Amino acid sequence: MTFFTSPTPPAGGAHGPLAPGTHSFELGGIAQRYHVHGTGPVCVAHSGGPGIHWEYLRMPLLERHLTMVYVEPIGTGASGRLPSHPHGYTRERYSLFLQVLINRLEVPSVHLLGHSHGAFVAAHHALRRPERLSGVVLYEGAPMTGPEHGAEASLRVAEFARKYAGHPGLPGVLDAFASMSALHDDASTLAVARGVLPSYFADYWGNEERYAPLREGVRAGYVSGLDEDLRPEVVDDRAALKGLAVPALVVVGRHDVICGPRWSYEMDELIPDSRLVVLEHSGHLGHVEEPETFAAAVRDFVRAHPTA
Repeated sequence: MTFFTSPTPPAGGAHGPLAPGTHSFELGGIAQRYHVHGTGPVCVAHSGGPGIHWEYLRMPLLERHLTMVYVEPIGTGASGRLPSHPHGYTRERYSLFLQVLINRLEVPSVHLLGHSHGAFVAAHHALRRPERLSGVVLYEGAPMTGPEHGAEASLRVAEFARKYAGHPGLPGVLDAFASMSALHDDASTLAVARGVLPSYFADYWGNEERYAPLREGVRAGYVSGLDEDLRPEVVDDRAALKGLAVPALVVVGRHDVICGPRWSYEMDELIPDSRLVVLEHSGHLGHVEEPETFAAAVRDFVRAHPTA
């Protein structure tokens, strides 16, 4: 385990693909940016949304133990856009870019962490391209989307509304949820992302001074969730997850309204020999709400499944 205190230097030296800072490469004429922070075994982190910029996912405590490679997904931020933008950003497309990125890092294998929509991408990648993965962290994900997932989220939002009935900030959150179906550009996406954010915490308004800077700093761009043929990508990994061969850590916040504990319990039951961590005092952003507990869980998982 001493590689955590005596980490391997970045691949390729000070200017290699794992040198600290921002990097970019092109695939099919589309630029893929990523950002490297920390030292130790490599963990590639895919942010959520789709369309939420990567910065909210920074994990400083993990960077003390791991080389965190934060993906700036295509179609988002300074990464390139598909000719079909804002459509065409399927899990398969993200996975292809992930595979090229992982191959370019010049290490035998990596751990892959996906948050929220990024967890759906990470599951897809681990199921279809597992050969360079030492482990996968499915953080605030679910085994499926569609009406059942939406109904569960609606129930959780209703619970949130009952909990904060009468709070002056509640109408704005509920209005933002109601606006989700009408997203059509970057401005509306950003407004909804910031609008719903209080519901993504176990107790945003009780800790507003701490969490408000993150809310104000969130950036987002419009990604439709449709493929090139304007069809929605509906996910159902329940059968496939029973055969997942990559070691898996499933992490969820007890108070998550979007991908709540129901789904993580189900993934944990489906995936052979997976480990489940429930963050009792977190919502959808446990790396912010309970950073020490979150970082320890991921660090210990990586130690238990070291890279090649």
